[in-house]
Amino acid sequence: MRTLVFATQKGGCGKSTLAACIAVAARNDGHLVRLIDTDPQATLSNWQSRRPAHDVVVDAVREAGEIEPELRKLRREGTDLVIIDTSAGMNATTRTAILCADLCLLPTRPSIADLESTVTTLRVVRAARRPFAFILNQAAIRGERGNLAASALSREPEHGLASVVALPFIASRNDHQDALAAGLTAVEYAPDGKAADEIRRLWEWIEMRLNGRSQRSGPADMLDDDDANVPWDSCL
Repeated sequence: MRTLVFATQKGGCGKSTLAACIAVAARNDGHLVRLIDTDPQATLSNWQSRRPAHDVVVDAVREAGEIEPELRKLRREGTDLVIIDTSAGMNATTRTAILCADLCLLPTRPSIADLESTVTTLRVVRAARRPFAFILNQAAIRGERGNLAASALSREPEHGLASVVALPFIASRNDHQDALAAGLTAVEYAPDGKAADEIRRLWEWIEMRLNGRSQRSGPADMLDDDDANVPWDSCL
């Protein structure tokens, strides 16, 4: 069983939406998936209550001491992928979730305030010695900000772009909000749309990372070719 943890210091970065999207994409890929909602705002739990079909189970876990027993139970039940959504900020429940992670995913919008806020979460992830990757979310469809943000996040002596910035970037598209309101994800709401395609490719990247492989980064892995104004190599 593999465990993904979505964690970030700053709220509003689309963490819960991404967790739901990746859960559905992985389920469609044949995985037995369970979501764990540790956020008191209960975004995922509320999303589940709006779903037309109860085919994606969300378990509400609010206390740090409940996480490991819940993971052991899910392993016994045959679950092969657990996705944990955490609250904004850092608390004992989030710290415990990070310790249990096979991969920590740190969503961030490509703004200076959001990038700066990743530092606190990253310190905890590094102290726990857990693998991690940033997800650039709610990126502008056009412009250089996503490229520059990816470059800033990857400027670490022990890491490179291909291992710490998930691809593709997830653009700010209405399908995500419309789907969330309907208890769906973009993959289900508009399966042939650009948002759905980005989520499927993001899941492919995550699965490769879980399997110990990295994906070569390049222009085709960014936003659509006609959406980016700055060449990838110029940002490194």
